[in-house]
Amino acid sequence: MQPFTFTRATDTQSAIETAAGRTDIKFIGGGTNLVDLMKMHVETPSKLIDINPLPLRQIEWSPTGGLHIGALVRNSDLALHPDVIAHYPVLSEALLSGASPQLRNMATVGGNLLQRTRCPYFYDKAFNCNKRDPESGCAAMNGYNRSHAILGGSNKCIATHPSDMCVALVALDAIILTRGINGERSIPIASFYLEPGQTPQKENVLYPGELITDVQLPVSPFARRSHYRKVRDRTSYEFALASAAVALEMDGERIRSARVALGGVGTRPWRAYAAEKILTGAILDDHTFEVAAQAALLGASPHADNAFKIELARRTLVDTLQHLLAG
Repeated sequence: MQPFTFTRATDTQSAIETAAGRTDIKFIGGGTNLVDLMKMHVETPSKLIDINPLPLRQIEWSPTGGLHIGALVRNSDLALHPDVIAHYPVLSEALLSGASPQLRNMATVGGNLLQRTRCPYFYDKAFNCNKRDPESGCAAMNGYNRSHAILGGSNKCIATHPSDMCVALVALDAIILTRGINGERSIPIASFYLEPGQTPQKENVLYPGELITDVQLPVSPFARRSHYRKVRDRTSYEFALASAAVALEMDGERIRSARVALGGVGTRPWRAYAAEKILTGAILDDHTFEVAAQAALLGASPHADNAFKIELARRTLVDTLQHLLAG
């Protein structure tokens, strides 16, 4: 690990001013991803700012304002909060499917939003990786790419986004609140993540030194009827090969509105707009589910070892919809 200096933030504004415009200064909350990357010399900050003293741990729900989540809320606290279980079950289920209890007790919401890919070539500096070293090449293209993305990739990068929580947040139309040297921003999560394109090192729209402070989930007519389904190689402490977050607003047997997001298959948490369009206005039945799931995977671009993900993701989405129908 490269030597670095460490300081604790005393207030939000001074922390932001210290980090403003600096790519070599990192905020640290739980550190469950950042510290691993530092050990592997993938992240090499010259300074860490511990933001745990900041007042960013609130979980507040109201019928008119929705759910307000501080960036330092631990994943386990959010997953088990009664208002989350009652009003946003897909989020609770997604969080509980991730990592291990020990990691969930440390990991924060803000850190989860910023966790980086688990692509083995990204972690291993013996291999070329455009995300780690721009223009060096992508070893995954011709390497073992079973876990890699089939949606949103480019000729520069096919690394999969790792988060379960973020897939649920995409289905819930989450808004990410930030604060930087130039003031505050409200960023819809659908606009927060960037596909790799020709610049895979740029993963989101944050400016250097900009701090995530909160996440806002709006009042939603579909959030209570929601479900997260994750398929992986083992039943715990494993990243998704495919996952689906679905939320439905019903009008009798007809779907009034739908939100569908996929995980484990995209370079970012993947919003399946085509599937939502087919579901909206349709009757809940297996045929509709199959058509919607096929639409969600249109444009998939598999590689040598991960073509199975197309069928796996399709079945995962159908299963998630059938669960909601049975419920």
